[in-house]
Amino acid sequence: MLRKLCALHLFSPKALDNLRPVREAEVSILARALHARAQNHSPVNMGQALMACATNALSKAMLGRRVFIEDEEEEASKEAAEFKELVMDIMKTGVSNVGDFVPALKWFDVQGVVAKMKKLHRRFDMFLDKVIAEHQAMADTGADLLSVMMRLKEDVDGDGGKLTNTDIKALLLNLFAAGTDTSSSTIEWALSEMIRRPEILKRAQIELDFVVGRDRLVSEADLPNLPFLEAIVKETFRLHPSTPLSLPHMASETCK
Repeated sequence: MLRKLCALHLFSPKALDNLRPVREAEVSILARALHARAQNHSPVNMGQALMACATNALSKAMLGRRVFIEDEEEEASKEAAEFKELVMDIMKTGVSNVGDFVPALKWFDVQGVVAKMKKLHRRFDMFLDKVIAEHQAMADTGADLLSVMMRLKEDVDGDGGKLTNTDIKALLLNLFAAGTDTSSSTIEWALSEMIRRPEILKRAQIELDFVVGRDRLVSEADLPNLPFLEAIVKETFRLHPSTPLSLPHMASETCK
């Protein structure tokens, strides 16, 4: 059921089209922030800026709210700050763990990674419990993924099972962990490679000026007309895959 929900409400062509204004709004916010920094000749941490953009777009689609809020006067700023801290802590749990490479040390948790993950899990669990409780009151009208799942809690799937709060929280955690750092790091690598190769950056700028012009932002409708930009994206995926590929593996049981 969870896979079907994601495929239908997040990744289907209709869902992607419905969520396009969300993505475009977050890109516009990012562009304005970068322009303001450029006007003031201020340095920019692109990793953090891209992370905020990706996380806000994802959280808006899943929870109906933004995570990274600049305006401290907003009512949701305190809760957003808490969620922002959780998301950043999740990103930091991907460090190498000695116990994964030396099984004898696994039980000792030398680096404290397991203890940190358990503590983080409890914090995230409490936060999502609060978010779910808030969504129960508006589940009938909300269009985000969590509202949809709340409406389907009483439905029975083909195996006779029902959607539980534990299922919902696990899915949200997996989506946040998988959908934020991967997108931002890929874009950051693409920018790094183009800065390292100025001729590639110049050619991409010429293509954008020719197809899009300088009076508006690039939209998703422009992508079919930007083959060089598409080639840059594909080459970035090839050079810097967001997740490890061809991991060492072995059969867990003797087989014929």
